[in-house]
Amino acid sequence: MSEKPTRIRYLILLMLFVVTTLNYADRATLSIVGSSLQKDLGLDPVHMGIIFSAFAWAYVIGQIPGGWLLDRFGSKRVYAWSIFLWSLFTLLQAGVGFLSVGAAIVTLFILRFMVGLAESPSFPGNSRIAAAWFPTAERGTAAGIFTSAQYFATVLFAPLMGWITYHYGWHYVFLVMGGIGIVMSLIWLKTIHAPRQHPHVNEAELKLISEGGGLIEMDQIGVQNEFTRPRLVHFKQLLGSRMMLGVFIGQYCINTLSYFFLTWFPVYLVQARGMSILKAGFVASLPAICGFAGGVLGGIISDALIRRGHSLTFARKAPLVVGMLMSMTMVACNYVDAEWLVVGIMAVAYFGKGFGAVGWAVIADTAPKHIAGLCGGLFNGFGNAAGITTPIVIGAIIATTGSFEGALIYVSAHAILAILCYLVMVGKIQRIDSDPQASATTLAAA
Repeated sequence: MSEKPTRIRYLILLMLFVVTTLNYADRATLSIVGSSLQKDLGLDPVHMGIIFSAFAWAYVIGQIPGGWLLDRFGSKRVYAWSIFLWSLFTLLQAGVGFLSVGAAIVTLFILRFMVGLAESPSFPGNSRIAAAWFPTAERGTAAGIFTSAQYFATVLFAPLMGWITYHYGWHYVFLVMGGIGIVMSLIWLKTIHAPRQHPHVNEAELKLISEGGGLIEMDQIGVQNEFTRPRLVHFKQLLGSRMMLGVFIGQYCINTLSYFFLTWFPVYLVQARGMSILKAGFVASLPAICGFAGGVLGGIISDALIRRGHSLTFARKAPLVVGMLMSMTMVACNYVDAEWLVVGIMAVAYFGKGFGAVGWAVIADTAPKHIAGLCGGLFNGFGNAAGITTPIVIGAIIATTGSFEGALIYVSAHAILAILCYLVMVGKIQRIDSDPQASATTLAAA
């Protein structure tokens, strides 16, 4: 009787989900305590805007170095340090209340900047671990689950942080969240291993993963990576690939939708729809729940299409197209007045955004084995550049027109562009050559 495969990969996925939930919760700490902190420290909106921007700049800057560190030192160690450091910098923010206004502004900016740098290897690390632990036919579900943690973080931790702020003060939010993260970094070291070196995995599961397209040797200790130093040829290999460039630009377009909901959506509900701040806060959580459901369902359906015999290309592109078409419905809010209808349309739009967010599964499917971290870093850098441009552009549109109508059109247009990137630029989805020398020869011939 053949040995039944263990299911250690699902424990690994649970850890990715938990850590990514904590990742997004720590990003949101300043937003949750912002009003109380601003009042206590005497900060004006300009100061808060500068401090809020620190994370996004650092997060984008850190993507390529973070990806290189993952390729050079492996996912387990780099990710553990990432969790520990972003949690430490989160915890240290509790002490800014003892500083003068000027010193508090500078210190908060630096600490938020360091949180962004420390978190930069997280999603490329998720992608590398998913590529190592999951066969192709399960990778979409895995990516959908750990990506959906961003929505779950809002649902789970926003009420908790609000309760702590109300009862104990904003300082304790940073202490509690930072402390949880430091403990989690230790749990990570005990739980995460390369597939062949996990103490509880059996050969049947390793065979299932490997024969299904999993890169089980990727982070194995003692297996040397020939191409650990990032070189110009690596960037040419990735940016010179029409498929990869289409995936990168597509992620920027998808994240434009994300950053609208994360930044301007609550303001839209208050200013354009006349809701109270309290009501807007509750309503804004509803699309997040729908985004979570859409993200998980999109990954499950994508993998189901592969198991039914459809090509990897069709299985990844179909959810994206359907999801982005759903997201475009947000422009209909420009033509309706009923509050419940606006909320319903936005919930559908955010569900669609989650459903179509297959980018991390595609990266796990296509990244060259020896530069998977660098590839994930470039992908995440492109995507999170939208965190810099989207708030600024939407703000300019509102300031110029005095209305959110143009802003909703702008965001919806990016859903169309994401579809075009995948249908026109990406072409066949397949893993590109992992040998940069071979890639360089191909590029020279082209």
